[in-house]
Amino acid sequence: MDDVDITGMTLEAMQTRAAALRNDILQTPVVPLFSSMVSDVLDGAHVALKLECFQHTGTFKARGALSVARSLDDDTRGRGITAASAGNHAIAAGWAAAKLGISAKVVMQDNANPFRVDLARATGAEVIMKPPGAETFAGAERLVREEGRIFIHPFEGLHTSLGTAGVGLELMAQVADLDAVVVSVGGGGLISGVAAAVKAVNPACRVYGVEPEGADSMSQSLAAGAPVTLDRVDTIADSLGPPMALPFGHALCAVYVDDVVTVSDDAICAGMVVLQQAAKLAVEPAAGAAMAGALGPLRGHLAGRRVGLIVCGANIDTDSYLTQLARGQAALPDLLS
Repeated sequence: MDDVDITGMTLEAMQTRAAALRNDILQTPVVPLFSSMVSDVLDGAHVALKLECFQHTGTFKARGALSVARSLDDDTRGRGITAASAGNHAIAAGWAAAKLGISAKVVMQDNANPFRVDLARATGAEVIMKPPGAETFAGAERLVREEGRIFIHPFEGLHTSLGTAGVGLELMAQVADLDAVVVSVGGGGLISGVAAAVKAVNPACRVYGVEPEGADSMSQSLAAGAPVTLDRVDTIADSLGPPMALPFGHALCAVYVDDVVTVSDDAICAGMVVLQQAAKLAVEPAAGAAMAGALGPLRGHLAGRRVGLIVCGANIDTDSYLTQLARGQAALPDLLS
């Protein structure tokens, strides 16, 4: 971590980037969660939901993708972009390219949800399907090598984190005196920016991450003091399934994140149920993970506090949602006990 330069993540830099993106990125709403179910578990905590599920493309990913794309000069943009993704980042990269009028070829895992594949194609991007894992990234690398395209990483790098920092800056301006913020964690692109922004505005505010038990690369990386690559990923939350943490995101998390906890897939589904019943939100598992973490392993830290919870996305098809909701109904008593 010592040789990773994170000095570019200043409050001024984050504010400048947020201002540069303001005309294209939505300032998503924050709503208070009035729920006896949640209040009983969290001892009367005041919970505010930051609704990034209403962002362009259906997730926070639009922020990072556009931030990276806008950092390219005109000559570089003319070469076009590529991305590797199981879904949400491909959608966001295609959307960002369309915003800037540049070519996009995105490589998606061939086990990606067809609903997300259709959303990526709807941006105007050319979608190339490859087997999941290394072959997906290799496909994007080939486009960089053979066509000169610029690779927009799904979660790593200064410009990605500067983009996602806008979530934290908005939340801190929208809700006064927060004690804690809860964020789902995949590769670390969201939490790295949110945590840096939150701590820049209020160093006393705690930032907690939540990972699936079967995709806990950031937890393991923070424990090891260096980025870790998992041998295997096993979770329904495919948006939280990158098999590794990487140096820049890990370095920011090591400095600004207070703790990262893990939750089971059953708990994630139960978190989706809570958001449906208490907030009337139909979200994807990645968002359910944040609620599961808040009501599960983090409840002792959040009890009676003022809490911001990032609802990171809602790109899910009806059939998958209903299946996971049924699973969550069965698991809900355990989450609330």
